[in-house]
Amino acid sequence: MAVITISREMGTGAYHIAEELAKRLKYTLVDGARISANAAKYGLSPEMLLMVDEKPPSYITAEDRKRAAALNTIELILLDFARKGNVILYGRGGQDLLKGCGNVLRLRFTACFEERVERFAEREWIDPDLARSLIRRSDHQRGGFIHFYFDRNWADPLGYDLTFNTSRLSDATIIDNIVVAIKDPAIKESEKRAVDLIDNMILMKKIETALLNSPALDYRPFTIVAEKGKVLVSGYLSSEEEKKHAIKIVESVKGVKSLVADIHVVNYKAYKDKS
Repeated sequence: MAVITISREMGTGAYHIAEELAKRLKYTLVDGARISANAAKYGLSPEMLLMVDEKPPSYITAEDRKRAAALNTIELILLDFARKGNVILYGRGGQDLLKGCGNVLRLRFTACFEERVERFAEREWIDPDLARSLIRRSDHQRGGFIHFYFDRNWADPLGYDLTFNTSRLSDATIIDNIVVAIKDPAIKESEKRAVDLIDNMILMKKIETALLNSPALDYRPFTIVAEKGKVLVSGYLSSEEEKKHAIKIVESVKGVKSLVADIHVVNYKAYKDKS
């Protein structure tokens, strides 16, 4: 049940490589189209998917929290596919989402900027100046997403197992190297442990999403730890009523067997008014 994650700069040709790699390995390619096709099963509308996909989340307003919950839903889709194994997760921070899972091969695709511009302009039949602008915007957005959501430099090579410069290597050479790498014994040996880790991640995401979706909570980010159904939730809320409501929400999430709620009540609004 190996998993391949792909991080890519726009215009590197990574998508074509991902398609060919999926065919060669007989893996499922989890890209934007597949996420969109599965979104309705998770209660995610096409409009909200487009609004949040690979964009940095926020937790300030009620609308922001809806977007953060939608982003969590995308991650639940990715995690459910990852749990099945033999998949390629295309973009969306897969390498960071599955951090700690030893059965994951993390790939990064880069290329010369002007070559990326040329490829993208030819593919989309657009002016090179427009292609430059769109690529810079895409790089900024994707890098910002990883930095904000996972607190990591998108370009940090230590976040990946293999980095390919598509300006230098052919698609066939890159695919051959990946096929060899995914058969590494260390990846196979890590599969059982990975299932348990992913199950814990799924439960944590379900809890966080349920809390984000509650209009009765003036939500602040919680620390959530889950292991085999045993859950610890810690954080701050502004009233005892909110605390009781939050506990009720967590206990209602399928898969929660026991709960330790280390939630403190702090009237931060009063402090804000005095400041």
